[in-house]
Amino acid sequence: MELQHRLGDQRFTRDRPAPPRHWNRGRHDLLLRIAPRYLSRPWRTLMRMTRLLAIALLMTVAAGAFAADWPIWRGPTQDGIAPDTGINKDWNGQPPAKLWQVEMHDGGYAGPSMADGKVFIIDHVGAQDVVRALDIATGQEVWSFAYDDLQKANYGFSRSTPIYDGGRLYTVSFLGNVGCLNAETGELIWGINMPGKFGGRVPTWGYAMSALIDGDRLVLVPGGPNACVATVDKMTGEVLWMGGGGDIAGYSTPVKATIQGTEQYVVFTGKSVIGVRAEDGELLWRVPWETAYDVNAATPIVAGDHVFITSNYKRGCAIIAVGPDGADIHWETQTMSSHFNTPVFHEGYFYGTGNPSLMCLSPSDGQAVWTQSGFENGGVVMVDGVILALSGNQGFMAMVEATPEGYRELGRFTPLGGQSWTAPIVADGKLIVRNKEALACFDLM
Repeated sequence: MELQHRLGDQRFTRDRPAPPRHWNRGRHDLLLRIAPRYLSRPWRTLMRMTRLLAIALLMTVAAGAFAADWPIWRGPTQDGIAPDTGINKDWNGQPPAKLWQVEMHDGGYAGPSMADGKVFIIDHVGAQDVVRALDIATGQEVWSFAYDDLQKANYGFSRSTPIYDGGRLYTVSFLGNVGCLNAETGELIWGINMPGKFGGRVPTWGYAMSALIDGDRLVLVPGGPNACVATVDKMTGEVLWMGGGGDIAGYSTPVKATIQGTEQYVVFTGKSVIGVRAEDGELLWRVPWETAYDVNAATPIVAGDHVFITSNYKRGCAIIAVGPDGADIHWETQTMSSHFNTPVFHEGYFYGTGNPSLMCLSPSDGQAVWTQSGFENGGVVMVDGVILALSGNQGFMAMVEATPEGYRELGRFTPLGGQSWTAPIVADGKLIVRNKEALACFDLM
């Protein structure tokens, strides 16, 4: 059976080609609200409040997704924090056991998601992207879906994470092909091409954003002249609105937040960070933030009426203070310059990688509380009160206490080794890690 769907001049093809014989057969919306809001006071006030008050999580839970899943980019609460507890913390005596490993063919960095007993990942073979669903227990392939996308690319192909919601899977390709698949069977439900539909320009290293689901909307960042941001009906792909100004697309995934009492999407574009009203796409505020090659890739972190951003290429990081009449940079430093991975915000501090160090960063002034070298371009995930930090260039992973008191390593092991730029995920007591050649699952319990 073959199912085809036109995407401008691109084509999705569901023909279930035989895989190469060497193949082995998560909120959507996070709002860290720290009440009351203090726009005129420094971030230090917010930091203190996190120690005194519970952080209210406002999120839309995907229908059919389990608490143990990691269905979307940065996890079920889109903050890089897994809900699992009781993990094994004696890595020196008992490192995590490998449960399975499968080959990846794209030489790239697409991230995994996990839901409904499956791990979802985008691979690439020849001139086709291949969306793969793997059994979480065995790594065996449950289904695959292939579509024409790109013949050649620098630094791999797809960089996006498949998004699971209510039995459907949403994918974004290097060339901006957006697909909605049946997550049980891999059948295509609908598809569109962002440049063809919205006039966006494919970024130099391809579209890297993951889609964001907000109720019935699927939020995209085409980077078109009249559609920097666009929403479509997640069930049909029908365009709901286009807006957000005319910035080109960056490489970052949007987040939803309520800032100054207004629900909005915070988007790190190729030229700025913006707030776009969720209801209709109106541009609410914009702060220019330009880097070499337009590489703004880390996901913004929102706390109250403040937004944290970080970029590489000697740009660094900043806190944006958003007021009723616009937004301004509260402070800016070059301390944390993350190329593409996003830090975790925990109990008033940021934990993440700059280049080349893992660090704990104070939000009051943007200065490092402590640093540890060797983690360049690595991703972090928090679980059970500890940070799992992956070395992007060396491939080892360290378990580190999430404390501003200093770098306290509890243990380390090497999951796959080699270049490991993709952020790891944790769900159901399992750690999923990939490098350029493979994807593997480890037991954390």
